Amino acid sequence: MSAAKPVVLIAEELSPATVEALGPDFEIRHTDGADRARLLADLPGVDAVLIRSATTMDAEAIAVAKDLKVIARAGVGLDNVEVPAATAAGVMVVNAPTSNIVSAAELTCGHILSVARNIAPANRALKAGEWKRSKYAGVELFEKKLGVIGLGRIGALVAERMKAFGMEILAYDPYISAARAQQLGATLLDLDELLAQSDFITVHMPKTPETVGMISDAQFATMKDTAFIVNVARGGLIDEDALDRALESGAIAGAGVDVFSSEPATDLAFFRHDTAVVTPHLGASTAEAQEKAGVAVAKSVRLALAGELVPDAVNVAGGVIHEDVRPGLPLAEKLGRVLRALAGERSLASVDVEVAGEIAVHDVKALRLAALKGVFTDVVSDQVSYVNAPVLAEQRGVGGQLTTAAEAGSYRNTVTVAAVTDEGERLSVTGTLTGPKQVEKLVGVGRHEMEVALAEHMVLFRYADRPGVVGVLGQSLGEQGVNIAGMDVSRDEQGSALAVLTLDAALAPGTAPTLAAAIDADRAAEVNLAD
Repeated sequence: MSAAKPVVLIAEELSPATVEALGPDFEIRHTDGADRARLLADLPGVDAVLIRSATTMDAEAIAVAKDLKVIARAGVGLDNVEVPAATAAGVMVVNAPTSNIVSAAELTCGHILSVARNIAPANRALKAGEWKRSKYAGVELFEKKLGVIGLGRIGALVAERMKAFGMEILAYDPYISAARAQQLGATLLDLDELLAQSDFITVHMPKTPETVGMISDAQFATMKDTAFIVNVARGGLIDEDALDRALESGAIAGAGVDVFSSEPATDLAFFRHDTAVVTPHLGASTAEAQEKAGVAVAKSVRLALAGELVPDAVNVAGGVIHEDVRPGLPLAEKLGRVLRALAGERSLASVDVEVAGEIAVHDVKALRLAALKGVFTDVVSDQVSYVNAPVLAEQRGVGGQLTTAAEAGSYRNTVTVAAVTDEGERLSVTGTLTGPKQVEKLVGVGRHEMEVALAEHMVLFRYADRPGVVGVLGQSLGEQGVNIAGMDVSRDEQGSALAVLTLDAALAPGTAPTLAAAIDADRAAEVNLAD
């Protein structure tokens, strides 16, 4: 009987390309995310939910969705997702941060052209039967100064496009270097200088407590009375009441606004001015942007449900995983589980990960996430994922660090997961991938070296080296009908031996302690990696 397909719930209308990008490996269900009661009723049993802006995934919804692994927002903003609650529940949150950047940049350029040439009021007047050529005379963009507040991805695209109109680009961005600004053909200024010199100003800052209302009465007073301002970024960056006063007094010449402090917005005071061009949050409202967003999050869902890290996950440290690092993720997770089994019921004070060899030149932060996921998988009742593994560690006071080394001894690469228990005992396990098939092998446990392929069922014993121990283990397991698939015994210089056995089946409960007593082992650990 084939395994059930993971369930993906689509809570809002998405492009057909989104479903196509998901592929045939999922059961697709649909709901109306704006209908709260229906959403809560449809979330149980769902592995992933795809939303846009009308669906709220808060702590209540996340708690209902016991099997949920990923929330995918087909867009940029995440105001309707309670990210901390998702993180605590081990649910990955992904969005499509670059899906709308071209659309938003183009709309910004459209607003600049519209306010410069009075396109919107002239259109209204002519449709009303009024021919007012002289009233709606405009200004050229050629040789005017465009002030870009926030020279990130969208701001840079706007600057690039408006240079084609012969505009001089000024920029304010406290997080960008002068060299990067120069690459974009922009002159960096402080905010007040930019406001005073610019003929057109476009805002592209993130919405934070520091940036809300960053353009208000004082800033409008600094601007030329012939200047125009445009906001297609985030509602609230421009103080809307101050904008009304500036337009009313003639402190500025006009404004183009696509986003508002509270939406939907239909009757703000500044709407009454002919010099204000407003649109209903159309920045991402193109067929291309919507399709890009849907396809991007569909690909992220596929990665997330395959247990892989996702570059667009907003609550997982790690980012893009290099192709040489990616095979090490399941290895690091299994090493974490082996380490936890060795620790038994002892509490861990820290978990360190060392990555050695050729892959150490890459970003390997994800390998520590995978190791932490393995450490907690068998000891907590909640779902453990790449998302909440660091949270679980922090909650339990488990510290640790990631280190790298250029050389890996006898192997091309190794991953070592080490822990210190609350009693001060140090434990460590080392693994590697070998051969064309990248076989996962355990190559070190503490001071002991070996080379054993990791298997679904394993048992480890440490004991004083002496004859007859292997025979006792073989006979005892044979009496239980458990076949030994593989075995490696390693001795150290202090007379200690470590036996690692791979088995065809899991041991019956209580067997490992009994076997340990029979051979007088001072450490025994049973590891089941089947699930």
